Amino acid sequence: MSLTFCNVHFTQQPQSVVYVSGSLLKKLKLSGKKKVNLRLGADRMYASVKPIRKSGNHLYLASGVRRGIRVPKTGSIFLRSLNQNDEVQIGPLIGVLSDGPTSSAQQPFGSRTGFIKSLLREGSRMCYIFAFTPRDINWQEETVNGFFLNESGTFYRQRVPLPDVVYNRLPSRRAETTTSIQQLRERFIRRRIPFFNWSFFNKSDIYRLLEHDAAVNKYVPESIINPTSDQIKDMLDRHSIVYYKPSGGSLGNGIYRISYVPQTGYFVRYRRKSGNALQKFSSFGSLMRTLQHRHGRGLRSYVVQQGIRLIEVDGCPIDFRFHMHKNGRNQWVVVGIGAKKAGKGSVTTHIKNGGSLLTPQQALTRAFGAKSEEMLRRAKQVAVTLAESIEQHHKHLIGELGFDLGIDKDENIWMFEANAKPGRSIFKHPQLKVEGRASIQHILEHCMYLSKFRRREEA
Repeated sequence: MSLTFCNVHFTQQPQSVVYVSGSLLKKLKLSGKKKVNLRLGADRMYASVKPIRKSGNHLYLASGVRRGIRVPKTGSIFLRSLNQNDEVQIGPLIGVLSDGPTSSAQQPFGSRTGFIKSLLREGSRMCYIFAFTPRDINWQEETVNGFFLNESGTFYRQRVPLPDVVYNRLPSRRAETTTSIQQLRERFIRRRIPFFNWSFFNKSDIYRLLEHDAAVNKYVPESIINPTSDQIKDMLDRHSIVYYKPSGGSLGNGIYRISYVPQTGYFVRYRRKSGNALQKFSSFGSLMRTLQHRHGRGLRSYVVQQGIRLIEVDGCPIDFRFHMHKNGRNQWVVVGIGAKKAGKGSVTTHIKNGGSLLTPQQALTRAFGAKSEEMLRRAKQVAVTLAESIEQHHKHLIGELGFDLGIDKDENIWMFEANAKPGRSIFKHPQLKVEGRASIQHILEHCMYLSKFRRREEA
């Protein structure tokens, strides 16, 4: 297998012919060949080969070829030569799966449109990349009516074959559990099209994945899935603080911080529409009756977790969002870190719940002084170890993870959350813009890896 970067042009001739410059013929090992098996995504066709005199690597596609394998546009692109059957693959063709309001031409993917535009803008320099929704797939024809981005930053639609790889950014946790989305994922897998990330994680999924892995379980606070009242009380008696949270929740919604002060009572912090709330209970029984009245059967999907006394800045707890990516060599790396400072009286550090964002250096220097660099290095090592472990125990492809890590006052590192589709709010910090661009680059590089469009030195 060889990989070559070339310029693709279109011609008006109706035949199924490709015109290949001399240097490109040699690189593709097509010298003297009359036919070539061309491929784009899931489409294949045979075309006649005709050499032309032109310096550089140039490929001219007659209109019959362009229509036959649905090549979306001219420009610089990779050619992957598979010499055993004279096959040349153009691409890669990368699909970004998302969803959004159907009526908006300017914002077809809602609040994610800006991120998707950034992916398409950067990716168009190295591949054919488009975004699509589940509604855009025609499984009978094996095509997608994709959203491409033109040079002025405007979307246009074009029908292309099923892609070489799919990056899943479907935004709805509920939608991913529907039969139609489950079938969509399985259809891609049956066609051997790499699909990452498979779905949102539930907290219980991650705890089960890691509970028997001694190398990483020490970083996970004691957690009980679907706890009984007696189990919650026992954990409170032993730790004095616990977090009671929904297994499938996000953004801190539905989380309770419960603390027990002997001879005083039980205190519960939580978030409601009007802001942060604090409620006192004289007995554990009255506390649980209130929660059961508020959530009913919904409490069956809750998790209770040991509370950790985190390092603080200005008297407010701090935790850290680690944004992890697979790189072009299929290795886990830390790409961005944001330090999240809880708002006054908040049960979580989420920015939308009154928290604020710092760089890790700002937070760790204030907490650890001269030891801040050592703590950052240790935390990065833990994050990579956690990512490797989750990937090892998970049965589907993962290429991106978000960890919420905390450091306690004894310098122990803890993992509270793992997200398969992490939000990107940390990259809004002025000092994390470079990391935001690096995140997009890593997504594209991993897509190149999964599609097998990578140079030998990168393989």
